Amino acid sequence: MPRHQPFTPVTGAIVERYGPEEEASDLQAGDFILTHGSGLYSNLIRFGQALRFVGVDRKYTYWNHAAIIVDGQGILIEALGNGVCQTNISRYTPVEYHLVRLGTTADDNDREESVRFAQWSRGEKYGWLTIVSIAIGLVTGGRFTFGYEGQVICSGLVARAMERTKAIFNRNAEDMMPADLAKYYQVEPPVGTSKDTLRQRSVA
Repeated sequence: MPRHQPFTPVTGAIVERYGPEEEASDLQAGDFILTHGSGLYSNLIRFGQALRFVGVDRKYTYWNHAAIIVDGQGILIEALGNGVCQTNISRYTPVEYHLVRLGTTADDNDREESVRFAQWSRGEKYGWLTIVSIAIGLVTGGRFTFGYEGQVICSGLVARAMERTKAIFNRNAEDMMPADLAKYYQVEPPVGTSKDTLRQRSVA
């Protein structure tokens, strides 16, 4: 999708917040989660987001990780430092996360296609070069970017899966960051959350 197209939020999804030790139920394949951490990868994502999101949009930088749910038992596919792998949503029980239920933005076929793509992506390397490309693109105003096939970042993986649904993005999915997903799906951060709170709740 050309970058000059206007931003349009995705409508029809349902967002639910789960605090530490709270567990989501009735999970559906194709939904995804947004969370945050303070590890190396998370800090790199946060740095890039701080360059892109300013003003009223700065709130979306609260999130710096995303993962897609691929079955009703909470199995996740996510891009971590060691690459795209399978985990479980229980990994995030000790911290806060937001669950984005696709609702009317996806039918059963859309969900199946999204999950199929995510599972196909298992084994791909983490997109370090993608992060560098995003940073350079932000500094140069998008005049210079590059990518590397076979590498992916967490939010790029989820965004590319969401392209199999009714969602329409006005930027390249592989370059999207967690804050982009939060803005498109209108995921508001909890009121009164501080940077210190983010560090205390981090697992990444």
